[in-house]
Amino acid sequence: MVDLVFLFLKKMIQEATLQFLRELKENNNKAWFDEHRPQYDTAKADFENFVSEFLGKMSSLDIAFAEQRAKDCIYRIYRDVRFSKNKTPYKNHFSAYFAHGGRKWDGAGYYLQFEPGNIFAAGGMWMPPPSILKNIRQEIDYNFKEFQSILQDKKFSKTFGNLEGEKLQRPPQGYDAANPAIEFLKRKAFIVRSEIPDAVVRSAKAQDKLLEVFTTLSPLVAFLNRAVE
Repeated sequence: MVDLVFLFLKKMIQEATLQFLRELKENNNKAWFDEHRPQYDTAKADFENFVSEFLGKMSSLDIAFAEQRAKDCIYRIYRDVRFSKNKTPYKNHFSAYFAHGGRKWDGAGYYLQFEPGNIFAAGGMWMPPPSILKNIRQEIDYNFKEFQSILQDKKFSKTFGNLEGEKLQRPPQGYDAANPAIEFLKRKAFIVRSEIPDAVVRSAKAQDKLLEVFTTLSPLVAFLNRAVE
């Protein structure tokens, strides 16, 4: 019975994990973190278990996920403060990126961030390098009706709303202002996000809900990855 309960609980994020992140936000310094490292280790393991199991579900969207491990997807909690005015050493969240080639892949993928009060599922492609951005613009230009149909799908628009991210003030080189896709061709990033209530990730339906969100997102990810591949 104990083993069955444990397997059941793995499908959700434990309240202790969210509580650790709440306390970290209020005490974001090395001394506090070192003192509470056992709690961090437990919270980290909880998130890793969640991601590991979720990869199995994500394999329905891309078979590559079946071969990946949690460490291929999860970001470190330590912040790079070298070029930031914010010198707090730790992130206030756990996060993971699910992509065909792991979190370091240049292509589009699915992003998950767990921060109490600011949990969200997102995805697409953030600020791709010039060569890939050029290919994405060409893909949108050539297949604008398909791209438009993805964004205008009722479930997609209800789940994510509009694209987020930076865009150019003027048309990119090689495109006319009269192009029907011009507002999308100006984009430098192609990101959408969906807020997730804390209670959802603490429920037995957490992974099913997240998979539903990412399944809705998958046509956009596939479209963008055609330009990468």
